[in-house]
Amino acid sequence: MVGGVLAAIVDVARVGLPVMTLLIAGESMGVPLPGETALIAAAILAGRGQLDIVAVIALAAFAAIVGDNLGYLIGRRGGRRLLLRHPRLRAHGERLLARGEPFFARHGPKAVFLGRWFAGLRIAAAWLAGINRMPWRSFLFWNATGGIFWATTVGLLAYALGHSAEQIIKAAGVIGAGGVVAGGMAALLWLRARQRRRRAALDASEPAARRAR
Repeated sequence: MVGGVLAAIVDVARVGLPVMTLLIAGESMGVPLPGETALIAAAILAGRGQLDIVAVIALAAFAAIVGDNLGYLIGRRGGRRLLLRHPRLRAHGERLLARGEPFFARHGPKAVFLGRWFAGLRIAAAWLAGINRMPWRSFLFWNATGGIFWATTVGLLAYALGHSAEQIIKAAGVIGAGGVVAGGMAALLWLRARQRRRRAALDASEPAARRAR
């Protein structure tokens, strides 16, 4: 994984955010591309000041949502036929449908949201949603929620921790690492709110102290 991230950093640094956006959109649409690796690489570059982390996260979320919706459309319009008729895809398609359809029928919304965190499901979730005729509005809600949360969590993790983020993502999983980041952000917000309350209390006490003099 380290070599893949280093190679992606070189590519993203050379071409910029468009390559990250295309890789994420392609992976989300169903093409086996290193979309998450490209996001990690771009966020690491943002941590070095070479890219804007807000733009990285926003474009990653946008690409994930658009790519997933294109994959959903392909799956809904003719995904089953494509998987079963194309000679190179038939064996994989039969396995995917045999395992994915029953699971998706029971856990459609969860599969769309959580699929963003697992490489194999990240590629297949949108297709399966379309093949299973999941209502588009429900798909869009869970797809957008998952895409935004995924892009924000992975982006901030790689931005904050640099190359060590890849080991954390691999060892603990993105969700667990995201929980650590979310907890740290919550603690930071709490500390800032506490500091503001203290300043407000001091500002309010100063006029009273002056009047007492």
